[in-house]
Amino acid sequence: MQRIQLHYTLQETPSSSVIHHPLLALLGAIAQEGSISGAARALQLSYRHVWGSLKKWEAQLGREVILWGKGHTAQLSPFGQRLLLTERQAQARLAPHIEAIQAELERSFALNYDEHTPVLSLHASYDSAYSVLRQFASTQGTLAVHLDLTPCVSVDALRALNEGRAALAGFHVLEAAGKHSMSAHIYQPLLDVVQHRCIRLGRRAQGLIVAAGNPLQLQSLQDVAQRKAQFVNRPLGTGTRVVLADLMAQSHLHPEDIVGFDDEEPSHNAVAQAVAQGQADVGLGIASAAIAKGLDFVPLCQEHDLLVCHANLLQHPAMQALCSMLRSPAWHQSMQALGGHDCTGSGDIGLLHERLSWWSKNCLRNAQDQIQTTHIT
Repeated sequence: MQRIQLHYTLQETPSSSVIHHPLLALLGAIAQEGSISGAARALQLSYRHVWGSLKKWEAQLGREVILWGKGHTAQLSPFGQRLLLTERQAQARLAPHIEAIQAELERSFALNYDEHTPVLSLHASYDSAYSVLRQFASTQGTLAVHLDLTPCVSVDALRALNEGRAALAGFHVLEAAGKHSMSAHIYQPLLDVVQHRCIRLGRRAQGLIVAAGNPLQLQSLQDVAQRKAQFVNRPLGTGTRVVLADLMAQSHLHPEDIVGFDDEEPSHNAVAQAVAQGQADVGLGIASAAIAKGLDFVPLCQEHDLLVCHANLLQHPAMQALCSMLRSPAWHQSMQALGGHDCTGSGDIGLLHERLSWWSKNCLRNAQDQIQTTHIT
């Protein structure tokens, strides 16, 4: 049995992958390019180095990872294919936990390496946008802010804010969620219209992640149910599971109508990986996860993507710097590159009831009496 040993390096620029293994990088490049020479060019390595590395790994594993074809063509052996798919699935499932460890290490180094860089603790949902934000915020020169990011489900993010374990909570909610929605039932008890303020991160679409070409021609949750498509779900407590409940209620669907309703993956990327590997026909998720895996995306609804904090934190220099970053053209470009996010109004600060329509008029009238003239910049 092969054992896993993890190590990390220090570098100025962020890496494109959280965990890197040279063999899996070689196998991925060969699968993509179809030859050893193509893989060598893609990885900027010599043909001799790639060939020698593959032979070394085959000797260590005692199995062939490559099937050599005529000329310079090559393809992964069945064992090599299983190895690559297993690693990709593990990366997708464990990425949020690995990113949390990475963030904790970076926070420790930030505090000791540059004591002048402010640190804000952020608990947020499993959306690649928050990882991009963490990296973006740390590279803004004199305005840099270190975001101590803890990926978690939306409910836990808001609980962390209320319990003082986080300065910011990131969560997403249906734009059209009414006062009788599951969104209101889950989130309203965790939000304080008097004490909390929201910072707009943007809008994003939730929809069906399907195989390239959408072979089952799925356009709605009704299609998923009627065509008995194999579905992969998100766990209870995640914002996407709340969205699914609201969408199913609107479509008059029940859990037993969806094949695979009880099959769960921990993140959007893991859902996309399950579809990419053929383990599921469809899952509910965000466009950026589908794009990253070369899959198709069928939008179903729009969501607010929000950061929530206590009102008295808004005057903190780190918060003001963060809001300025979110309004910058550079941040908008970063999100456009990610795909599936609309940054219109990003960085705008407001009252919760201005974004969330489920509070009753009586509740707002009572709250308005308590809200002081908090200066919103």
